[in-house]
Amino acid sequence: MTERPIHILHVTFNMGIGGTEQVINQLVTNTQSGQVTHEVTCIDGFVGEIGQQLQARGIPVSCMKRQPGFDLKLIRNLRQKIRMSGADIVHCHQYTPYLYGWLSALGLKAKIVFTEHGRFYPDRYRYKAALVNPVMALLTSSIIAISDATRSSLVRYEFIPRSKIRVIYNGIAPLRRDEPDIRKIREELGIPDKAFVVGTVSRLDKVKNQAMMLRAFGQFLSHVPDAFLLIVGDGPERSELERQAREQGIETSVSFTGFIARPAQYLALMDIFLLSSHTEGTSMTLLEAMSLGIPSVVTRVGGNPEIVIDNETGFVVESDNAGAFSAAMVKMANNRSIRERCSIASEERFHSHFSITKMTEQYLAVYRHCTDG
Repeated sequence: MTERPIHILHVTFNMGIGGTEQVINQLVTNTQSGQVTHEVTCIDGFVGEIGQQLQARGIPVSCMKRQPGFDLKLIRNLRQKIRMSGADIVHCHQYTPYLYGWLSALGLKAKIVFTEHGRFYPDRYRYKAALVNPVMALLTSSIIAISDATRSSLVRYEFIPRSKIRVIYNGIAPLRRDEPDIRKIREELGIPDKAFVVGTVSRLDKVKNQAMMLRAFGQFLSHVPDAFLLIVGDGPERSELERQAREQGIETSVSFTGFIARPAQYLALMDIFLLSSHTEGTSMTLLEAMSLGIPSVVTRVGGNPEIVIDNETGFVVESDNAGAFSAAMVKMANNRSIRERCSIASEERFHSHFSITKMTEQYLAVYRHCTDG
């Protein structure tokens, strides 16, 4: 007799565009089989673009609207969802979905898996966490952090025992270059053929600290005058960043593209990838850059130093230090042999540590362990 597939109910904020959503998408689309099936519930009241893509592929994606404060109705609705779906595992992504998913599953057969995808900046202590989280952890089948830095934050700020937490790095499918598309984008953006392009793909938000990136680029231009900064993305800081570029007199060497749904070829035209964040878990766009063999300059925060090996796959510098960030960019730009060495090492490290196959195999092992016996 064939065993019934393990059914996973993912609980998350929404399935818009972001790193957490991409991980869920990869898990759902790459492990959906005769052994495992998936569905997704969003608690922020909307499905989002990635959620719509999953729906088009026949994956059930539903949403509930979380109310301000502590929402008892959401717990009741989630509990009904768990029962109706026949979920064997409720996989909660981020802390708030974990709290609601954990409470909703109390007394039911479904096991709880919690993945922490990153931390807010600045991180802080919450006295309730010291009382609640050790109990929640005790009754959670598996707790996963996407980097060792994230695991350390869970121990320090959420009072979850380190022994209870395992690290599974994010994984993605490698990107592929499309040279005709790259040339077309370059022309559309007015980037000169000989320009040395540095850039980022990111939400324009204070936590990403693109303001420091702009200051560093201004310094970089004095050493590499034909340089061009490409900033792909949108967010609440865009108008302020554009103002700062004008104020620094570098606006003709900077392009703000706005949100691009599929930015792979924008990323592919960069000579160096930049990540200036105050905090990161495991940056998906950093992994995408590595898959293309693009060397990087990143800040020494969160999971960045676990992904980028300093002076091997790129350069890692102290956070919010425009001078150090610029100096690393200059060193990379002015030395072709360093760039080529870092390019080869980046791609090799991506395939050995951050492939979609490696990530999904580890999550499948978690799912099987939770349901054994």
